[in-house]
Amino acid sequence: MSAGQRVREPRTARRELLLPRAWNPAPEIFLWTRAAIWTTALFALFVFVPNRHPRAGRWDDPSLTHDLGAVTDVWARWDSVWFLRIAEHGYNAATGAASAFYPLYPGAVAVLGRDFFGHYVLAGILVSLAAAFGSFLLLHRLAEERLGADGARRAVLYLAVFPFALFLQAVYSESLYLLLTLAAFVLAERRQFLLAGGATGLALLTRPTGFALLPPLALLAWRERRRAQALAKLALAPLLFAAYPLYLWQAEGDPWAFAHAQRLWSRHLSPAGPLGGIWDGLRAGWAGVEQLASGSHTHVYWTAVQDTDPIRAATINLENLAFLVLFVALAVVAWRRFGAAYGLFAALSLAIPLSVPSERWPLLSLPRFGLTIFPLFLALAVIGGRPRVHTAIVGVSSILLGVAVVQWALWQWVA
Repeated sequence: MSAGQRVREPRTARRELLLPRAWNPAPEIFLWTRAAIWTTALFALFVFVPNRHPRAGRWDDPSLTHDLGAVTDVWARWDSVWFLRIAEHGYNAATGAASAFYPLYPGAVAVLGRDFFGHYVLAGILVSLAAAFGSFLLLHRLAEERLGADGARRAVLYLAVFPFALFLQAVYSESLYLLLTLAAFVLAERRQFLLAGGATGLALLTRPTGFALLPPLALLAWRERRRAQALAKLALAPLLFAAYPLYLWQAEGDPWAFAHAQRLWSRHLSPAGPLGGIWDGLRAGWAGVEQLASGSHTHVYWTAVQDTDPIRAATINLENLAFLVLFVALAVVAWRRFGAAYGLFAALSLAIPLSVPSERWPLLSLPRFGLTIFPLFLALAVIGGRPRVHTAIVGVSSILLGVAVVQWALWQWVA
């Protein structure tokens, strides 16, 4: 063997080690699922418009939600009115419960909306879509390291066809919050705790459940050799969040206005913590069983709700309870399969809304909240490893997603 051959061989070996990363299906899944959901929403809006909720005008504000026509306006429903009002006119114009809607998402919509010459609905959709795309990419990366290529694809697909995945492109803050929670975990896993603290602080400025990030990230920091330094870097998160109550203190004289505003939805802090919400949810679920068994549209078993058909109220309460059971089971799987940090984040993300149940609807919006708890989709990807289970998950979830999209388009309450 010549000297030249001996020199060249290691170079060839090194080139062979630089293998390309596995093909990432997240962009493709993102594109076709968002297009399918958008098409379904427009189809429902145009075909079933006579079934539009008769009281939709009570909740809508055409000056805010009517922008470029039905193609965009279909994604401005319910809480979108609050976000758009804050983005366009600020908190001072959005009186009442506006402080319950944390500032980062409407702030981003405000900046982009002004760049788009006042098209705030379009801006809100683009912010949500961009954040959702980033979430798909980060979830795939996180899942691929733990479940391989097939498991990562399942995790992203399950997120994409989750029954309430329509909120990932609506004028809602779910996409942005999901992106920030994923980023916080990815950065903490890479020991970049200062950046993780920054992402956590931004998540806290997006949704109240952002506080669920602090204990699990502190747990990851505690495992470091320089734990004090890592924990100190995470302290950036509460410092960033402090800007919001300080603003409310200056603007409204009440730094805790964001918590007091929950009264509009009849939410109250349960003395029993999350057990209070679980208990109320079980009571509402049992009343729902009695209601459906009776078949009566006149006798009301869940008396906390009087302005809704009792059969529909029973269905909503039972649906919410079913999702709670599913989420708890997936949180257990996440804890056992991916470790305490992931399981703790899932558990706390459920415990926070359960600790402030609504008097009328105890598990109000809980299925939608589950959309942003990414360890649940990692756990679901573990369960979906068998072909038949995978098919069942995708099939059932897609059907429920289709129903939810139709309801959303017609101003029916979703989640």
